[in-house]
Amino acid sequence: MLFPVTDTDGAPFWQYAAEGELRVQTCADCDGPRFPPRPCCPHCQSFASEWRPTSGRGRVWSYVLPHPPLLPDYAAVAPYNVIVVELTDHPRIRLVGNLVSEAGAALNSLAPERVRIGARVQFVFDPASGLPQWVLERS
Repeated sequence: MLFPVTDTDGAPFWQYAAEGELRVQTCADCDGPRFPPRPCCPHCQSFASEWRPTSGRGRVWSYVLPHPPLLPDYAAVAPYNVIVVELTDHPRIRLVGNLVSEAGAALNSLAPERVRIGARVQFVFDPASGLPQWVLERS
């Protein structure tokens, strides 16, 4: 199993995610979101930032269904999905993750045919892997 590698700029993202919150680094001067996290704002070059909560909602912007051959630890659960989520609150921000049946579920817990471009999703957190996951938003 892979675990996140953190750096000084991105560490708060992982800390908030572990608490069940999806937050985005935002410039404290121009309000521009910064992703990936970085020390300087790409819009106004300010070094001032804060971590603002998001709704945790988004939509599937793209996806792939990996099949073997894969890394040995992942071959047993293939095929599974890897999705790119465009955040509802910040459409310029796209996060990579897995669409699962519920928080903490296996990577292959959702049938591949349920993954669709444009599907509305909600952020959840998998405490075992330390990774953000996504579930289909309930209508």
